[in-house]
Amino acid sequence: MKILLVKLSSLGDVVHTLPVLQDIRAALPKAQIDWVVEKSFAPLLARSPALQRIIPCEIRRWRKSPLSAATRQQWRAFKADLQQTPYDAVIDLHGLSKSALVARLARLAPGGKRYALANQTDGSGYEAPTRWVADVAIRVAPHIDAVRRSRELAARALGYAFKGAADFGLKVPPDLDELASLAPETIADAANQVALVHGTSRADKEWPLAHWVELGQRLNAAGYQVVLPHGNARELATSQAIAEALNLQASNAAVIWPLLSLDALTQQLARCAGVIGVDSGVSHIAVALDLPHVQIYNFDTAWRTGPGAGLPPGIVKRQVSVFAQPTPSVDQVWQAWLGCLDTVKAA
Repeated sequence: MKILLVKLSSLGDVVHTLPVLQDIRAALPKAQIDWVVEKSFAPLLARSPALQRIIPCEIRRWRKSPLSAATRQQWRAFKADLQQTPYDAVIDLHGLSKSALVARLARLAPGGKRYALANQTDGSGYEAPTRWVADVAIRVAPHIDAVRRSRELAARALGYAFKGAADFGLKVPPDLDELASLAPETIADAANQVALVHGTSRADKEWPLAHWVELGQRLNAAGYQVVLPHGNARELATSQAIAEALNLQASNAAVIWPLLSLDALTQQLARCAGVIGVDSGVSHIAVALDLPHVQIYNFDTAWRTGPGAGLPPGIVKRQVSVFAQPTPSVDQVWQAWLGCLDTVKAA
């Protein structure tokens, strides 16, 4: 059976969809699974052994100059790449007009069908063309978390039942399992870096600079070194401000990572002792890597996108979300971090 998944963006949404690959592989081990995704996120998918082929596109960029010669040429190349394989099932896991267009362009095998969501779910974008294009539109519960929504849609489209917690299936360095088994007091000896992920595409998701500095000071006092990723000039400036404040008194100086490709960033995160960050794609990668992780929320949306979304309280303690308005305090985040480490110690 040949299956095409359509989930184009954004980074966090792509991460939340990764468990679908493991579900399909468990239910249909002989299936060929391909995935259409924005080119910038393709390196993350390349880490999943469940995928046969990744079909990159740049619809975000193409929409800015749809009539240019370069766009027309690249669109034709993408369409030819997409239509190489006839699929038994094309599943639009995105639910927008652009994903519906991709699903419509994909080639079906004889008897093949296109599947999509039939309705919008709380907190998620949805556009009607996704169900107009589908041969089968599947209705799911309106109040459903992001990970389960994709898992349920794929399972119902392909006729299997998924079980258990989400498995993101990312390849990690071979020494990570050993690192994860260490007690918290010895983590600093093996990998003492904690990444502070302050960058996000929305200003209202940010955490105050002074909070990051105080948190970094607590991490330094506990023997950790703070590392600071960034994805653009604005985030770099914030990283520099945090590092400058911490390095006034810390013997274990904070390190600002260079601007890294998504693949390199994932590799570096995987080697950290843990991650503390706001609701962002990079934080969701930390979840997928099963790192000790605290995710900071200024809105009560962690039920949909946070660590362990959809699971009963208490199941996921290695990774937790912290919500408060206008924003969580440093002490709330610190206590959550200590709780994550206690879980590592008890494992």
